[in-house]
Amino acid sequence: MYSDIENSRKWGYWNISSSNPLIIAGPCSAESENQVLKTARELKASGKVHLFRSGIWKPRTRAGQFEGKGHVALEWLKNMREEVDLPFVIEVANTRHVDHALNASADALWIGARTTVNPFYVQEIAESLKGTDIPVLIKNPIHADLGLWLGAFERLEKSGLHNLAAVHRGFFASNSAPFRNDPRWEISFDFRRAAPAIPIICDPSHIAGKRELIEQITQVAMDIQMDGLMVEVHHSPKDALSDSDQQITPGKLISLLKELDLESKAVTPRELQKLISDQRKILDNLDKSIVDTLKKRMKIVDELGHIKANNNASVFQMERWFDLLKQRGYQARELGLSENFINELFQIIHKYSVEHQNEIYQHFRDKE
Repeated sequence: MYSDIENSRKWGYWNISSSNPLIIAGPCSAESENQVLKTARELKASGKVHLFRSGIWKPRTRAGQFEGKGHVALEWLKNMREEVDLPFVIEVANTRHVDHALNASADALWIGARTTVNPFYVQEIAESLKGTDIPVLIKNPIHADLGLWLGAFERLEKSGLHNLAAVHRGFFASNSAPFRNDPRWEISFDFRRAAPAIPIICDPSHIAGKRELIEQITQVAMDIQMDGLMVEVHHSPKDALSDSDQQITPGKLISLLKELDLESKAVTPRELQKLISDQRKILDNLDKSIVDTLKKRMKIVDELGHIKANNNASVFQMERWFDLLKQRGYQARELGLSENFINELFQIIHKYSVEHQNEIYQHFRDKE
């Protein structure tokens, strides 16, 4: 964990730390000037929000859905900034968006997950931002690719931009239940190790997908000392034209922020440390047993691989695989374990088992 001094960072106009997190809030989409102003006024009154967020261009996964009001909504945000005195940040996905944002004197920009995943788009945006040092947030790519995420920062840095921050918004998974996107918190740890000077903001709305899960995720983000939150807030979430299920009211955000525990978890009472240490020793022994068991399992996988190679049998046995998942899933339910957890675990085990047997096959063919 990081101390407050170690975790103190600057992004844009703000000095942020684990005890003074950056709070970015606003609706998923700017739907009308009245909606923008009403939401912003309530957020400003809280005294907790540093930056107002709103989507202007909202290309959706499926055609025919609300795709934002476009650059005309920038006038609403400019009027909001003048009246309410909240700076604003918007998403840009191409050079046209950047031109409109700069002409409107947007206070900051963010690059979304679907853009981060494409180096061509990021490079074009980076080149269009040369000569500015506007603060830019970069969301993690849809899939858990740390190199792709870091690469986006490198492209912007080479264009002379240094006011950069990361947004951890979770990753696509075939089964991310109960969340919309799999948090994969360990990816943020890897990012911190690779780029310790760059602030990391958590986007609990996109991880959760459901407003009732947002509080839980924000507390985890603070516990692991992320530098701030980017939360989708709408004055009337049920009427939102996009992502209504994951937006909360300004009042709920204010309540949530008041209840957040921002105390550092790095130092704990001596008695608690001893209890934790004792339990970790038990976990260490269990983990060693798991690795030993996996070694024994891989030895059998190796023997099966040779049998299959010598008899020209297929490495992948579909019926066997389905039966394995069924049986282990049944066992998980009997033991009160998450079936999704066991399913994902055995998918990884099976992946490396198949790879090992394919290596045996290749070695067998090379000898022929």
